[in-house]
Amino acid sequence: MWTRIGLAVAMAVGLAGAAAAQEPDVIFKKSTVWRALTPNDKLATYGLDDPAIEGVACHYTTPERGGVKGTLGLAEEVSDISLSCRQIGPIRFKEKFGQGDEAFSERRSLIFKRMHIVRGCDVKRNTLVYMVYSDRPIEGSPKNSTSSVPLMPWGTEQPPKCGDWLKG
Repeated sequence: MWTRIGLAVAMAVGLAGAAAAQEPDVIFKKSTVWRALTPNDKLATYGLDDPAIEGVACHYTTPERGGVKGTLGLAEEVSDISLSCRQIGPIRFKEKFGQGDEAFSERRSLIFKRMHIVRGCDVKRNTLVYMVYSDRPIEGSPKNSTSSVPLMPWGTEQPPKCGDWLKG
């Protein structure tokens, strides 16, 4: 029986990891809590490109627990995540998207907690809006961060209208 439960948990973790379309790039990590015999707690900064919109990159910083539980992947990570997104080149939409569609997701605990980066379009201001938050099936988390990317000309190219790329 315990073997079946262990296999089910391993499959759920594997499937949750497979849902992320890309792996973020580690930019750097800084220790925040020293631990004598196990890895330190850290703040880690990551970078990733929006998979649906060429020319937009986001960076986020998140705490990572060290210690025995952190090393084994058993620690539940806190929900304090900061986010900054910018236009880094000409904007090219690869596909239509809905308000609040997920741009990136990763697990923040063994099974239940996930971090999500979602995007929307402020049509009036021709601005992409990104929000990061974490959730749990029962209580969720009100902690979040928002970043906006006004679509600007890049060289001689005029930006597209994000509203033209919204579904429905």
